[in-house]
Amino acid sequence: MRDRDKKSDVRIIDILDRRRRPLLSFEFFPPKDHRGFAALEAAIRELRILQPDFVSVTYGAGGTSRARSLAVCELLRDVGYGPVMPHLTCVGATREELEEIVDDIYGRGFRNVMALRGDSPVGEKAFPIVTGGLAHAVDLVRLIRRRHDDMCIGVAGYPETHPEAVSARRDIEYLLLKVEAGADFITSQLFFETHYYLNFVERCRRVGIKCPIIPGLLPAVSLRQVDRIMALCGATFPQRLRKQLEEAGGEGPGAEEKGILWTVRQIDELLQAGAPGIHLYILNRARTALAPQLAECLERWRGE
Repeated sequence: MRDRDKKSDVRIIDILDRRRRPLLSFEFFPPKDHRGFAALEAAIRELRILQPDFVSVTYGAGGTSRARSLAVCELLRDVGYGPVMPHLTCVGATREELEEIVDDIYGRGFRNVMALRGDSPVGEKAFPIVTGGLAHAVDLVRLIRRRHDDMCIGVAGYPETHPEAVSARRDIEYLLLKVEAGADFITSQLFFETHYYLNFVERCRRVGIKCPIIPGLLPAVSLRQVDRIMALCGATFPQRLRKQLEEAGGEGPGAEEKGILWTVRQIDELLQAGAPGIHLYILNRARTALAPQLAECLERWRGE
């Protein structure tokens, strides 16, 4: 038995169930090289001051990417974060391989996992299913739940509908299947207008989805970066925000301030409307989350 087995993470759903203030969480991604790891570790140490309730780490399919994801999870825990939630996708793995990965995650003491289908490789129109692998996130949820019933499972939801969904209604119905299969909470894809999230929650409740739905926000601090991300996720980028960033030069301190102020407004609107917390896609940047306006906003809400 590993030493890690003796101390397991708290389940995120338990934190959500007993919360007395809005939750805060950050999402990190595994760097590609040692230099990136050094920069990430510095950012992780800086961000401790904000005391997030949990953190998550995105997952790269195949070999070293998987190893890097778990290495970041271990680093976060070593620095003092907890709970830490690894992401897991169906990409590039058979059912047996996924079972082994889930068991490894569990054996390391992690008790939370974000179950995702994963994105199709660039240039591929259809999602590639490995022989003996899984085709959908709901299949992965079932696998994890059967393997370790005490695991807390998060899944993704799309306020503006998944780009591959045949309709908004079918997208919500599929999300319901993931919850019925054992998902404990939902984290939303990024969005820039509050009404997308509120309408999404309303549609979820209408079909019987009762679990917590955490809004995911991306501070738009770089127009070039945002355009690249928008091309992948299909979210709507408001023309008003685009104009503000363009007038500020698209990059640099001026653009960062405009994007952060937009995020602060979103946080205020979402938490006033009763959202259970905020999940920030900070792209491994401590500077964004520690910007005075954003840090003060988070402290104001979480200090109440």
